[in-house]
Amino acid sequence: MDEVKAEFVVLDERFARVNGDEWIQRLHTGCRWTEGPAYFPAGRYLVFSDIPNDRVLRWDETTGVVGVFRDPAGFHNGHTVDRQGRLVSCEHGNRRVTRTEHDGSTTVIAETFQGKRFNSPNDVVESSDGAIWFTDPSYGIDSDYEGHQAPSEIGGCHVYRADPSDGAVTVVADDFDRPNGLAFSLDESLLYVTDTGADPSHIRVFRVSGGTLTGGEVFAVADNGGYDGIRVDATGRLWAAAHDGLHCFAPDGTRIGKLRIPEVCSNLTFGGPRRNDLFITASSSVYALRVNFTGP
Repeated sequence: MDEVKAEFVVLDERFARVNGDEWIQRLHTGCRWTEGPAYFPAGRYLVFSDIPNDRVLRWDETTGVVGVFRDPAGFHNGHTVDRQGRLVSCEHGNRRVTRTEHDGSTTVIAETFQGKRFNSPNDVVESSDGAIWFTDPSYGIDSDYEGHQAPSEIGGCHVYRADPSDGAVTVVADDFDRPNGLAFSLDESLLYVTDTGADPSHIRVFRVSGGTLTGGEVFAVADNGGYDGIRVDATGRLWAAAHDGLHCFAPDGTRIGKLRIPEVCSNLTFGGPRRNDLFITASSSVYALRVNFTGP
């Protein structure tokens, strides 16, 4: 394990007291493209995807050891942990969203819309009512690097919701180029979604009501590469993975600060016993930093 200096860049006085450990730990390296960090508090471990190598890895917080969690994995990308402590996964290769049950079996949450296969589900969140919301860009079918090259059956890249009662899948937003990361505000009245394919890449914000979305205004525009995975912290600030690190936004859309990372960032999540460990997937590596704020 090696370390790099933590660099918090203050762009607005609201970020002045945001900080953490002096050094960022690199927990693992040697991957091709890391993504989908998800922390399991009951087991005190982190899983993350190494998409081009078609595997999911597992970092044990108690020992510091990284091992294989799933290989082959169907080219997993984004993950989340649902409210029952189960892993929900976006599978590029299998073009579906699945849940790993406590006994290790797999349940398919969504794999088609109106009889057509998805492109390559990318990132996923669960709302408090148990609904699964996910994005479906085409990165997994554009080539064989992160999945299996194939034409799009749906003909577009959309945001979807799988109903918790009957599993019915609906399109909740259909005007994206490449929808990617997504995150709810603390009260779930807003849904933030990144569009990595837009020029310039940006984050949009929607109002949520009864399982539907309205609005979709641009919340923030990237100033260094494309925005990828996003998370909201316990204060309501939005953190976005970018090419130069993590960008932090106040709820009003002001970019108030950055956390520099020495590789291109893809995603982030909060974990640890007090949810104040920030885990970051970036290019070939996974980083961790204990901070003075927490996840929700």
